[in-house]
Order: sequence, then C-alpha cells, then structure tokens
Amino acid sequence: MSIRILLQTTLLSTKEDDWTIARFQLLSDYLTSLTDERGNSLCQVTARDRQPDAQGNDPVLSDLDRQDFDELWLFALDVGGGLSDRDLTGIARFHQRGGGILATRDHQDMGISMCGLDNIGCFHYFHTQQIDPDESRCRSDDCYTTYISWPNYHSGRNGDYQTIQPVEPLHDLLKNPASPTGTIQFFPAHPHEGGIGVPANAKHARVIATGKSQVTGREFNLAVAAERVDGSGRVVAQSTFHHFVDYNWDISKGCPSFVDEPPGEGMQKEPQALADIQCYVKNLALWLTPTNDQ
Repeated sequence: MSIRILLQTTLLSTKEDDWTIARFQLLSDYLTSLTDERGNSLCQVTARDRQPDAQGNDPVLSDLDRQDFDELWLFALDVGGGLSDRDLTGIARFHQRGGGILATRDHQDMGISMCGLDNIGCFHYFHTQQIDPDESRCRSDDCYTTYISWPNYHSGRNGDYQTIQPVEPLHDLLKNPASPTGTIQFFPAHPHEGGIGVPANAKHARVIATGKSQVTGREFNLAVAAERVDGSGRVVAQSTFHHFVDYNWDISKGCPSFVDEPPGEGMQKEPQALADIQCYVKNLALWLTPTNDQ
C-alpha cells in the first residue's frame, strides 16, 4: 500500500503571492514519482493550503486523526493564528495514534503557531516565544536582510546549496548509497534559517545534522529526529521549509514578490545537491511511515 502523505501549509489558500502549496510542486511531483521494488507507487500525495471554515477550523487538520493519512508534512508559514485550537488537537491526536510528522518553518516567528503542538513544536525556537535556551544564539546571524531578526542563520543564497555535517552516529535519514560518500552531503541553502533543538526532557530525540553560517561561521542545527514514544509517531523538525520549496531546488520556478535577496546558481551547477535533497525526501517518507520498523 502507498504511503499516504499530506503536504500542508498554514497559509490561507487565497494568498497567491506567498509560499503557498503551489510552490511545493517539485516536492509533490518527486514524491509521487517514487516507486517500490515492484514498480508500484510508493507515495500517494495530497497537497493543500489551510482552508478554515466559519469557525476558523480547517476541516482536514481539525479532524486529522480520522483522515486517511500516514504522514503530515507541515509547512508552518504563518506568524500567528495559522492553526486553530481544534487544528492543534486534530494534529496531536494524529501524532498520538502513530502518524509521522515533518514540522518545518523559517526565520524569527514564522511558524509560531506550532508552539501549541506538544511533542512536535517543542523542537522549534522562535523570537518571542519558546526562545532558544542558549542566550548567545538570541542575536542576528544574517546581517544582510536587516528587517528579519533572530533566529536567522545564513547558510547561503536561495538557489545555492550548503554542505551539511551529519551528527554521529549517522542517522538513516542521511544515508545515500548513490552518493560518493554514501551519505547526504548537501541541503539547499537559505539566507535566514530558523532555530531548532532538543529540549532536555526529550530523550527520544537528537540533532542529526548541522550547518554553518556563511556570515558568522557559527554552527547551527538543521534537523532533529524524534523516535516513537508510547505509540506516537516519529517526528522530524527542520530548520527551514526552503529545503523543500521549488525556488530553492530550481530558481527558475520563481518566488513571491517580497523576496528581494539575489539568488545563487549552485543547485543548477552541482547535480549531486539536487540528488541529495531528493534522497533525503525519500528517506523522510520511508522513515516517518507508521508501519516502518527501521
């Protein structure tokens, strides 16, 4: 049976000039193209933005534990109000019954609605809530886009790639048999990635990959992986949604009009960079599956 994946943003479907789900088409297409060893489709993908009803609840998210999905890939792109209380409850119940979750956002307070998701949003640090306990990190890293504040780690230009550092022991998510090193070496870069980490009481989770700021040289966390606890699903927290969006895989796909940083061409010039992020996406789909016992 195919892995049933929901790609979901917290943006309203009416926001066309934004990072809506339409800008994740390459991700959706790649997941849909995957096949198993018998040639059968590996993933069945549903991609959507938030569509709240008259009470402000999204009909899919608020009832997610009763929906026919195995995984939720949540792109939290709001700066507040992106998830109603009922949405949060539906997602939490989905996780509790074993649903796998990828939770990602971006700089400063983007995705702050995830603070209401126990055991999921706890891996994300923001500017005004759930602040990084390391006070030395509560300062701007990206000095170029001055209207964006911390956390905002500068891993490179949109359209470029960054070299990642796997954290030992090497996690299954970072294995790539087709790579010269046998590991994933590259993620798409972004001028201002968000902050993630592992709370002291989350013994089932660990940082699996780090990056390095191109401005300050500071190391920062790129991905956190959390194992199942008491029947709940696995969770991956990612520092930025830009690792998955069309523009960062292929700058010719364009971006919203408010993006004013000059792009790079690294992803176009280094085929291994695209191959690596695609391998990571496949690894995510397999690892987050409730029935996978890796």
